[in-house]
Formats: sequence, C-alpha cells, structure tokens
Amino acid sequence: MAMSATPPARMRSGRALAIAAGAFVVALAAYLTDMAVHPLPDMMTWYDLRIYNNAGLLVREFPAMLYRWRYIKFTYTPFAALIFAGTSWLPWAVLKWLMTLASLAALVATAWLTFGGLGWRGRSRAAATFGVCAAGLWTEPVQRALHLGQIELVLMALIAWDLCQSDQRRWKGAGIGLAAGIKLVPLIFIPYLILAGKLRQAAVAAAMFAIAAAVGFAFLPGASVKWWLSGYFLNSGNVGGVGSLANQSVLGMIIRADGSLGAATPLWFAVAAPITLLGLIAAAMLHRSGQPVAGWLVCALTGVLVSPISWDHHWVWIVPVLAVLTDAAVRARGTAAPAWRASAWRAPAWWALAGAVTAIYGGWPHFWTGGRAFTPDGLLGFLAARPGVNAYHLHGIQVISWNLFVFAGLVMFAFSLVAAARSWQAERASPGEHDMPVA
Repeated sequence: MAMSATPPARMRSGRALAIAAGAFVVALAAYLTDMAVHPLPDMMTWYDLRIYNNAGLLVREFPAMLYRWRYIKFTYTPFAALIFAGTSWLPWAVLKWLMTLASLAALVATAWLTFGGLGWRGRSRAAATFGVCAAGLWTEPVQRALHLGQIELVLMALIAWDLCQSDQRRWKGAGIGLAAGIKLVPLIFIPYLILAGKLRQAAVAAAMFAIAAAVGFAFLPGASVKWWLSGYFLNSGNVGGVGSLANQSVLGMIIRADGSLGAATPLWFAVAAPITLLGLIAAAMLHRSGQPVAGWLVCALTGVLVSPISWDHHWVWIVPVLAVLTDAAVRARGTAAPAWRASAWRAPAWWALAGAVTAIYGGWPHFWTGGRAFTPDGLLGFLAARPGVNAYHLHGIQVISWNLFVFAGLVMFAFSLVAAARSWQAERASPGEHDMPVA
C-alpha cells in the first residue's frame, strides 16, 4: 500500500480545519434556528441601526436638526452622519440584513486578521479562525451588537485590518483615523502608535481623523459646530443612563457604587488617568518586544475600560482576546516538558483562561424555560435584570454581577501589565528572539 504524501502535521491541520469549520457551522445554524423559533424582536431589533438611519434621513432633509431632534439622540460625529445619509438610500428591509451580514463578516475578518498578525498561516489559520468565531458568535457582546444593528463589529474589523498591515504600507493608520472619525474612542490608538515608535502611522491616523472632521464641517457646518464647539460630544448624558447595567466601564461601575454622576466623576478621573497611562505603556512595551497584536489588544482593552460609556456590545474586543489566548495555548502545547514541571501546565492553563473568558462574556439564555428560552442575554446581573435598569449602592454578589465585564476586564488588564513587564525584561535579556510563526 502506498504511503500518504501528506505530512502528519498537515493532516492534523486538515482535521482541525474540518472540526473547527463544523463547529462554526453548528454555532451559526443554532443562531439562525434561535432566530427562527423566537419572535424576531427577541433576537433582532436593529434599534441602533434605526438611529443611524434616522440620522441619515435628517442629514438629507433637515440637517440643522441632527443634534437637536428630541426623538432621537444621535451621538456619533457629523462625518458618521454623512455615511449614514448614504446608507439611508437603501430600503430598510435591505439595510438591516445587510448590516447583520456585514457584522458577521466583520467577526470572521477580525479573528482571521488577528491570527494572521500572530503568525498563523494556511489551514491552521483558517481552523483557528473558525474555532474562535464559533465561540465568539455566542458571546453576549457579539449577540448584543447583532441585536442592535451596531457598527461596533465593523469598526473593530477596520482597526484590526489597519494594525495588521505591514509597516511598509504608506497608508497604515488610515483605518484608525477613519474609525475615530466615526466614533471617538479609537483615538486612543494614536498615542499607542507614538509610544510604540510608529510615528508615521500615528501621523497618518491623525491626518485621516482631521480629514473626517473637515468633511463634516464642509457638508454639515451647523451640526459640526454643535458637535465639536459646544461640548456636545463631552456630555455623556446624551447617550442615556451612564449608571445603567449596560454601561460596563469603570465610570459606570463607580456611579453604581456612588449613586450619582457628579460625585463619581472626580474619582473616575483619578482612576482612569493611571489606567490609561499604564495601559498605553504596557501596550507599547508589548509591541516593542515583538508582540504587536498583544500590544494593540491591550490598547483596545484600555480604551473600553476608561471610556465614559462602554456599552456591553463595546466588549466585542474579547473576540481577538480569545484568538490571543488560543495562540498562547497552542504555542505552550508545542513546548515539550515533563508532566511534573510547571511549564507542562501552561497549555491547559491558557485553554482554561480562554474558557473562562468565553463563559464570563457568554450569551447565556435570558430564561431557561418558556417562550423566550435560549434567547441570548448574558450573565450581567446574573439574569436578574435587563440592561438599561439602574441600580445604585449595590451589596453582596450584586457588586460583582452588575460589574462583571468591568471586573473581568480589570483582571485581564492586570494580567497584561505583568505580561508586558516580563516580555520587556525578556527582550532586553535576549533582543531579537521572538516566537516563530505557526505553520
């Protein structure tokens, strides 16, 4: 009998691809089934997409009312409103499903780009992408983004694409500037690029952001004056209840403990400033030690933590977190060590950490029985309350359950600081030695 010419490693990679692709198909089929058996509003309201669309219609018909119309609170930039004016020409029935498909594609693209940045190639990269997307699809932030028709997944994919480009690309940084021109939070990547020594990319990002703002002033001068010069974009109250369960930021956590935005703001400044500084330094250290993906992911995590508003769907960044944890587990498994050595437990520990992140941010059923059973919701409030409900001066387990994403994010942040310090020390001890790409 002739021997197979396929190398064992390639065969294992082929089997892994088949298993991971099957897992993603099952996850997607379960999502479509869940959508089919429940009333559509339980799964998809496209609430935020309706706001985008209404803002686009206002730009076309009554641009002076963009930030003044009381029936909607549009909180994105004038440049974003111009984009939504373009998409508002599409029929609503087309737009809502097109946004859903674009978000699902962005989920896959983000995982694919992250693994590519980590050095994965070929079938191994495809297998890892499908595996992470199978888990990521059923996380609460992703489910919420799909439910609302949010732009968050698309912006994340745009930023990941930009940061995973070769440094030789002339326009690297433009994606960050474009994303920041739509929503201000991605601006945190500009100081990260500066600290990482990527001055040209930071300049490109800043220039693209300035161009987006200038386009807004050119086509929507009145709205731009209102947005940029009146302090409108600084008023966190424009987006709703800052202390609501859905706001999983450090500020939201402090407000829920203190009871008021005014009293919590000084403490938030005192806490957010060191988190921002430490996060940017850690991100730059990881980048300079040869781990750029970990670097920009720590920067993204820092941004979600310190932003005044970080709705639950803003935590879609846990998808590339799962990719980084998967990469660490696979690399640790490839390091031979006797069972009695601590290094032998590294791979199981990384897998356990990935499982814990998936569980904490998982899209658990809203109810276990009844007509709404298996409709995704999550562990926020431990199923005892819906996002949007305010609760202050929490006690006992509520302190954790109502701030679950924040606490988990702070744990990951602390872990990142330690990893950055160790990587920096290792780089100084043996400069130029980095992990090899995964075949």
